[in-house]
Amino acid sequence: MNDPRTRGLLLTDVDLHLLAEGSHFDIHTKLGVHLHELDGVAGAVCSVWAPAARAVSVVGDWDGWSHAHPLAPIARTGVWDTHVPGAAAGHRYKLHITTRRGAVLEKADPFARASELPPGNASIVVGPSAYAWNDDAWLANRPRFQAPAAPMSIYEVHLGSWRRAPDEGNRVLTYREIAPLLAEHCVAHGFTHVELMPVMEHPFSGSWGYQITGFFAPTARYGTPDDFRAFVDVMHDRGVGVLLDWPPAHFPDDAHGLARFDGTALYEHRDPREGRHPDWGSLIFNYGRHEVAAFLISNAVYWLDDFHIDGLRVDAVASMLYRDYSRPAGEWIPNRYGGRENLEAIAVVRRCSNEVHRRHPDALFVAEESTAFPKVTAPVADGGLGFTQKWDLGWMHDTLRYLARDPVHRRWHQNDLTFRAMYAQSERFVLALSHDEVVHGKRALLAKMPGDDWQQRANVRLLFGLQHGTPGKKLLFMGAELGMRNEWQHDTSLDWHLLDDPRHAAIARWVATLNQLHRDLPALHARDDDAQGFEWIDCTDARHSVLVWLRRSHDDLDTVVCVVNCTPSPHPNYRVGLPAPGAWTLLANSDDGAFGGSGFSVSSGVNATDHPFHDRPWSAELQLPPLAFTLYGRTR
Repeated sequence: MNDPRTRGLLLTDVDLHLLAEGSHFDIHTKLGVHLHELDGVAGAVCSVWAPAARAVSVVGDWDGWSHAHPLAPIARTGVWDTHVPGAAAGHRYKLHITTRRGAVLEKADPFARASELPPGNASIVVGPSAYAWNDDAWLANRPRFQAPAAPMSIYEVHLGSWRRAPDEGNRVLTYREIAPLLAEHCVAHGFTHVELMPVMEHPFSGSWGYQITGFFAPTARYGTPDDFRAFVDVMHDRGVGVLLDWPPAHFPDDAHGLARFDGTALYEHRDPREGRHPDWGSLIFNYGRHEVAAFLISNAVYWLDDFHIDGLRVDAVASMLYRDYSRPAGEWIPNRYGGRENLEAIAVVRRCSNEVHRRHPDALFVAEESTAFPKVTAPVADGGLGFTQKWDLGWMHDTLRYLARDPVHRRWHQNDLTFRAMYAQSERFVLALSHDEVVHGKRALLAKMPGDDWQQRANVRLLFGLQHGTPGKKLLFMGAELGMRNEWQHDTSLDWHLLDDPRHAAIARWVATLNQLHRDLPALHARDDDAQGFEWIDCTDARHSVLVWLRRSHDDLDTVVCVVNCTPSPHPNYRVGLPAPGAWTLLANSDDGAFGGSGFSVSSGVNATDHPFHDRPWSAELQLPPLAFTLYGRTR
């Protein structure tokens, strides 16, 4: 065990130096288990970082789990390695780590590319992928598809509960089975991207994938790593981008995972005031440790490099940025300047942003960040965090709170809908109606709405209209387009039978129509991040709970006017100021009978005359349907 080597079997001096300074962002290609012939003997090299271990060995089914192969330390780097003759792709293995106190820990490989199907927790040897990609055309056009001015409507999906096989005991579908079905659904409903809730290996299905033990392994629940590559390939073939939910904020304390990996707090902080999350009971990464930074950043780029993923949505960013997140006074440790910001986590986020953008300039890097932390989507060079977009959770909470009110009370709360314009250009935003809003007693979107069945459906259509009329990219959690009344359950399928009901099919039709308009009309996407792309026409008529605004692209002819009536009372002959004279065509009406509306009579077009109104020289009288979103565009 006193091996004098200063380099590893795969790790060079440069590798070890970069790992120690936290700058090796391909460390996953060296640590872990990699097939490698040594001195003419086929097998694999096993390398692991465990600086506090007394001894490390690896056992596997290459020899029936009968012999532990000891690893040798590489100088004082904290890295151990060995060559395992006979190890081959598909073999299962585990690491045995002897702590300084003599305890033997059985651990999964932190860098394993595949894992056993839970509840098994062995790692699996994976050879170089032979998957033949067919998405060159998609990747060539991705800079255009994901540009800031491009239309983007994201469908958030939990793979295990989107659709199952009810005739086979509620079996989950595999990556290859679900891909064509999901791609077709996205195309039919106009979604440009899917965002998958975490697909990294996790022991507890009830964590929805957010409690990860295998950061480099696509979960075996749905197949192999190549099966997941095939999933991405199919989505790209149908013109649908794939984003992954990535949780670098925490990890579970399962015994086989990263927790106290070498008998010490290696990946996490030792002090629970820094190292344990008070909300989730999970462990928090020690972002100040260089090797941990390399682990996380390597993991981010791995999914982009190896699986052709189009972007990452970074989970729980706020919990990373603040040392006092969810902690009362006295239960958190200030930074070196006495402040609450987690300076080490901020540094890792910035380095990760830079590396993602360096390798994949057109990839998305999206923050779920719930505070007013400044410059989340500003470039790192300008003092920002470097994200391409940020979820606008303020818009989500304000809008849902407003629509949950009985319409008779909405006149007193119009600020819930208008306040967003005060900060709309402070970041580049995604307007998310996510999974978090339809679980844990919060109720499904339809069930949140007040009134009878018809009014609830009208309010949901109004919600989707507000989302699409408001500047920002769009995200909708699966099942909302079906008009589900039940909360989402992770262990069963969506209520697909609802589409047999014309009322639910009508909601899905409305979502598809809005997504199509979002793609077809530059005014609804081209200037999402530009203050000149949005303008209130009138936001003061709280008495009638009516709001009117315009969206414009760089071509003045591409201007649309959005009108919402948030009461169940129609407003006939409602005069609205318009930005240009002439004919205006009705482009969408959520109250149309085709979408399950009342069918209140609305003209297919109006003519703006020189009747000054709303501080504009032209206006027209509109018919405002009840609880409805209407959209007008200039007639060319």
